Amino acid sequence: MLKKLSMKAFLSFLFFSFLYVHSFAYNDKNKVKSTLTNVTIYRSGAELTHTATASLSRGDNELIVEGISSFVDINSIQINCPATVTILGIEFSNNYLASELVTPELKMIRDSLEKVNTELEKTDVSIATTSDLLNVLQSNKEIKGSQTGLSVAELMKLMDYYKNKSAELQNELSALQKKKIKLNQLIARLNQQQNEEMKKNTVTGGRLILQLAAALGGEQNFTITYITQNAYWTPYYDIKADDIKSPLKIIYKAKIVQTTGIDWKKVKLSLSTSTASQYGQAPLLSSWFLSYINPVRRMESDLYKQNTIPSIAKKELDYDKMKDIRQLNEISIRGQGTVTNASLPLYVVNGAMMEATDFNQLNPSSFKSINLLKGDDATSMYGARGSNGVVVVTLKEGLDDYVSVTDNALDVTYDIELPYDVPTNGKQQIATLKEETIAAIYKYYAVPKLDKDAYLLAEVTGWEKLNLLPGEANIIFEGTYVGKSFIDPGSTNDTLNLTLGKDKRVIIKREKLTDFSSVKFLGTNKVQTITYELTVKNNKKDAVSMILKDQYPISTNKDIEVELLNSSEAVINTEIGVLTWKMDLKPGESRKVRISYSVKYPKGKVLNLN
Repeated sequence: MLKKLSMKAFLSFLFFSFLYVHSFAYNDKNKVKSTLTNVTIYRSGAELTHTATASLSRGDNELIVEGISSFVDINSIQINCPATVTILGIEFSNNYLASELVTPELKMIRDSLEKVNTELEKTDVSIATTSDLLNVLQSNKEIKGSQTGLSVAELMKLMDYYKNKSAELQNELSALQKKKIKLNQLIARLNQQQNEEMKKNTVTGGRLILQLAAALGGEQNFTITYITQNAYWTPYYDIKADDIKSPLKIIYKAKIVQTTGIDWKKVKLSLSTSTASQYGQAPLLSSWFLSYINPVRRMESDLYKQNTIPSIAKKELDYDKMKDIRQLNEISIRGQGTVTNASLPLYVVNGAMMEATDFNQLNPSSFKSINLLKGDDATSMYGARGSNGVVVVTLKEGLDDYVSVTDNALDVTYDIELPYDVPTNGKQQIATLKEETIAAIYKYYAVPKLDKDAYLLAEVTGWEKLNLLPGEANIIFEGTYVGKSFIDPGSTNDTLNLTLGKDKRVIIKREKLTDFSSVKFLGTNKVQTITYELTVKNNKKDAVSMILKDQYPISTNKDIEVELLNSSEAVINTEIGVLTWKMDLKPGESRKVRISYSVKYPKGKVLNLN
């Protein structure tokens, strides 16, 4: 009976195994791997485009498309297929049984971890054995009654044995414990590196299950697009200035981050300033209710708005007439068909002559400009070598030459021609987008009441044509990194002031003049006079333009009277009590200005007048 049950169970196992394998073979037959080709990254989210090719049979088909992101906005899925194929249904799911991609680096780390852990286990065993031997030695070191007959020589020999053996075991135990500490430190580093490598691997992946009806059998091409929120890019800039006489260079860069669950390998990237899945709705007017204005809040708002950095220029820059040093020589691209096949032309690439076989290996997308010289134009520049014509090619330099900018109605898009790799590890990948060279007026700005240093600012007009976005900026002045700044185009009006850092060679000093400051009593009131002297000295070799600011207090109480006594011909904003001086300083020149004001208030009160 036992043999019959065993045979029956064995046959059942074979039958179900056959069905299991058959079903997997059938499913594999209907699985295709998609290829990620294009990615449009928004400020928040990204649109991914995949292509896939599948062999369909005539009639109903179920197709599983793998290699999709693990995080998909299901409502955004769009599938383009031939007209002979009808999509009956779409289902999205994650494949948690997907095999982990083990890179050679990860395999090496795991092998090392296995060896180190084995060595650690051996060390633990040695430590335990040595500790036991040391305990046995210490528990048997007493000489009891039966051993009292030992001679002095035998007793000394026994003591030496205990001493030497104890020292040997303790030294061995100490060495093993130090070895264990080093092994644990090594294991910790290997685990950290393993975690770092595992971030680069795709453990899970999404897939689409398509129900299809095909009018004709054969291979069919599919294009799949969808939105995922697990990707974004943020702008930042490098601002460079060689000196205060040179134009300003603004290098646009992007920090790209994605955790979509799939690595982006050799894809064409586009960066958009808009937001994915942006729901727009036309505005509607609502009721406008009048109410009294709080004067204090209104004053605080006016203070914030009016206390801005003024322009140093006497007139606005003519942005359209600025010389763009990056302007390319626009040459119409003509093919090699204009040159006879009987004699090959001379190829000149970036100023160096090149053989035709090497020239044909160049990727045409790397051409920045191409020009064909014939006849006298060719021979005058290249002599007899140019008698058959000269093809002059300039190659693109840097990533910014491979980036095209499209200014749309609602956003700006940067298209990168070169294929890009962005792993799904959540780390920032840097992409250089473009470089702009713009004219700027350099000025120094100081508020010594708040900061004793002078700040170098670059004043730019026509900045709205630069398509700037809010972002951090690295400041590089005279070839030296001086710090970070922040570009906020939304807070500017006609001019954009970029802070280029502090300059210690322009010295600012603000001191209170006690001889011109006093306190008097008039009846029940107290009159306090305060005078400050501001000194500016230019220790640079070049002349500088300076904007200097200070302030005097404003009274909000009828019992407090404030009078400005001396302003040294400053421009005064009486609403907020700010004084502004504009001055030009020659090399080595210094200038002094004074601000003096008096405050009258009840003598029993205390005011903060510093």
